[in-house]
Amino acid sequence: MIALLSASLLAGCSAVPTSGPSSRQIAATTEITIAGSTSVQVVPVSEAVARQLIARRDVRLFSDTLREPKHDARSGAVGAGDTIEVSIWEAPPATLFGSGAAAPSAGAQALGTSRAVSFPEQVVNRDGTINVPFAGAIPVAGRTHVEIEQEITRRLKGKANQPQVLVRMLRNVSSNVTVVGDVGSSVRVPLGPRNERLLDALAAAGGVRFPVNKMTVQVTRGDSVAALPLDTIIRDPRQNVMLQAGDVITALHEPLSFTSMGATGKNDEINFEAQGISLAQAMARVGGLQDARADAQGVFIFRYEDPQALNWPTQPVGVTADGKVPVIYTINLRDPRSFFVMQTFGVQNKDLLYVSNAPLAEIQKFANVIFSIAFPVVNTINATR
Repeated sequence: MIALLSASLLAGCSAVPTSGPSSRQIAATTEITIAGSTSVQVVPVSEAVARQLIARRDVRLFSDTLREPKHDARSGAVGAGDTIEVSIWEAPPATLFGSGAAAPSAGAQALGTSRAVSFPEQVVNRDGTINVPFAGAIPVAGRTHVEIEQEITRRLKGKANQPQVLVRMLRNVSSNVTVVGDVGSSVRVPLGPRNERLLDALAAAGGVRFPVNKMTVQVTRGDSVAALPLDTIIRDPRQNVMLQAGDVITALHEPLSFTSMGATGKNDEINFEAQGISLAQAMARVGGLQDARADAQGVFIFRYEDPQALNWPTQPVGVTADGKVPVIYTINLRDPRSFFVMQTFGVQNKDLLYVSNAPLAEIQKFANVIFSIAFPVVNTINATR
């Protein structure tokens, strides 16, 4: 019977329920590897570590990466594919565009004793030109309306009587930006001389379809791609950058999240805002620690980090197949100073927050297992006597 009791107790030791590894087991992680070769870095969180991570964080502001074009008179220049209309006035007597000289369109109208002739709308050719009677092929690509008017007027001098020219844009297809993603309607927004900005384009697309604090805006300009939380763009006017022709604006609803496990108030995947949250905020959102079982010295954040993020304690530094370092950040909530550190340590997307059970809680669970096994065995022994 004694042998039976011993075997039962040993079985009970291995059958004690638990929500994950203990603090001691995680501390020993530095001696093991994952994927057969990559060592795990265990890093105690301090104010210096938190500030170093903030300094190394790659926050690419639009004001730094998307240089604004200079505001000059050439803004709103005509390009290939645009549709424009040319109207010409002659002082009386009209010698070139008077009665019988040119067939005015339906838009021709009298202005005092002068006559305005509006020629049929023209699409700018691939070579960047349009044709004007008696003026020939006019290069217009890359020119402003004023420059085109001056060029046509110059060519008509000596042919028309004091010609006055007006060029009007009907359809702008060469100078626009594309807005796609989680917006009211994906559109192409034409750019005019007033130099539209990022929020202007989003407004033209009907705004975003989700709350501002859960949206990320990505701007693709040539080979450069940059992204920022929409809330940051609204709060910082410098990030509401001036747009350039060809920009692609993508509004992304990508909820960031971290996972909570162990002796926390809630084991769940928790979404958070695009601008990020601190560890203190993350702990509050999961309901803090469970007083009955949590080890305040055993709060851990599991994360895959960039190799240049910190000076790693374990050398050489191993990385995973995608070039990341597996890291376990540890924090001791029995130390009052750690509550200040928690306010500067940022939680990142896909982090795993784990709180281990306190040793006393494990002992209590083990004792419960022992008693649940021992009592039936003792009763059996007493019954056989």
